[in-house]
Amino acid sequence: MILYFLIAIGATTIGAITGMGGGVFMKPILDILGDFSVSTISLLSAITVFFMALVSVYRQRNSPQKPEAAIAVPLAVGAVVGGNIGSVLLNQLIGGMSGAQVTLVQNVLLAGLVIFVMIYMVKKSSIPSPKLSGIVPSALVGLGLGVFASFLGIGGGPINVALIILLFDYPTKKATVCSLIVVLFSQAAKLVQVAVTVGFAGYNLQMAPVMVIGAIAGGTIGATIAKRIDENKADKLFQGAQVLILLICVVNIIKNIG
Repeated sequence: MILYFLIAIGATTIGAITGMGGGVFMKPILDILGDFSVSTISLLSAITVFFMALVSVYRQRNSPQKPEAAIAVPLAVGAVVGGNIGSVLLNQLIGGMSGAQVTLVQNVLLAGLVIFVMIYMVKKSSIPSPKLSGIVPSALVGLGLGVFASFLGIGGGPINVALIILLFDYPTKKATVCSLIVVLFSQAAKLVQVAVTVGFAGYNLQMAPVMVIGAIAGGTIGATIAKRIDENKADKLFQGAQVLILLICVVNIIKNIG
């Protein structure tokens, strides 16, 4: 129980600071431990990340880096739809593959996304932004991010912040807050989808209460740190987190090959 609390508070603290949500760390670590099924791990991650994002977004509601409502709201709505689509796709994958195969697919895709993001963050100053705006473009971006977050079971991940920086020309800290809003709504959609379809009874959620406590603490700590660091430190923390995610993914890939 203590181990799961530490995983939750550590993952969500980093997730709140970097805007990646926390599930991107938590889900692969839970895969390594192997105590639960793929579907249960995905749900535990969603529950934990939802509470982290809820606390973090609330604490940063008056932040000077708060994104414009005209972009954040359509992103969030798109993420709700995308979260449901991603959840359906994940359930289909689980139904057609073994747990090890699903974990392998998820970690290979995640590792590929991380490598893409790492390359982009190094070269972002030389890559022009289309500077998207408006309801439809923002909603479509949110849709795509919601699908990835829910399908990979990571509650956001490295792609959110990078794409928001690229497509909307946001600085890292502003993109972080925007990403957390997307994370909040995409995970809410996933939880509602589970509640109204199969329900929670079929999942082993014995660790959920302690992980939620860790998530609330992590969201509070992470939001406090995020408001105090500058853009340069935010960039460095984001890049450092990518390396950590990639290493965890490599461990999971090696573990599940064969």
